[in-house]
Amino acid sequence: MTSVPTPIPSRTQFVLDAIKRRILTGQLTPGQALVEAELAAQFGVSKTPVREALKTLAGTGLVVMNQYKGVTVRMVDADMAREVYDVRLLLEPEALRRAVRRGASLDTARDALSRADAAHDTAERSLANREFHRALYLPCGNPLLGRMLDEVRDQAALVSAVAWAADPSWEREAAEHREILRLALDGDADGAASALHAHIASFVRRAFPSDTSDTEDTEDTGETEVAAPHAQEGHP
Repeated sequence: MTSVPTPIPSRTQFVLDAIKRRILTGQLTPGQALVEAELAAQFGVSKTPVREALKTLAGTGLVVMNQYKGVTVRMVDADMAREVYDVRLLLEPEALRRAVRRGASLDTARDALSRADAAHDTAERSLANREFHRALYLPCGNPLLGRMLDEVRDQAALVSAVAWAADPSWEREAAEHREILRLALDGDADGAASALHAHIASFVRRAFPSDTSDTEDTEDTGETEVAAPHAQEGHP
């Protein structure tokens, strides 16, 4: 018998969404402490929905709960970035390829790209870019593949937020997004998938640069080796 997920109470969902937005837009930074009493006061709720929201965020990998240190926003390092983006490199281009081949509508991706271009602040643009990527892989025809990418979506956005905060480069990422969407709308499944792969792989190389030899060895495969974190460019 299939179990039905327990709905999240509305107050907990409100707190969850608010904390997640602050993390993914850089208002709450990696390593920052999240104190239940302070958050409860900010949101005008008791500590119970805050506690439940933090537990959910810990399950998605956005925060870390430590018996001695309390709850903190997850730190981003090269190993974490490599693991998350390796999954994206393996799965996301293939999901887009399948979406294009099956003639799936990409109207949602087009709308997200328009919202990103018209955004008035970095938070709005960041969230629109996040929706753009999801709109490319979600109509792939394989719900399990979509859920797998959803599972790393928050962690990927956290990596991107850290890199963007260090040195934003929206114009470059926006141009790459437009080219990916153009190829997809033209029905070029392989071309769109290749452009998406290059877009994701190049971000890791810029944000977490490695030795030249390592980069050259992995450039075509997407298995990017990364060294100590040193964020350089935008928010794919």
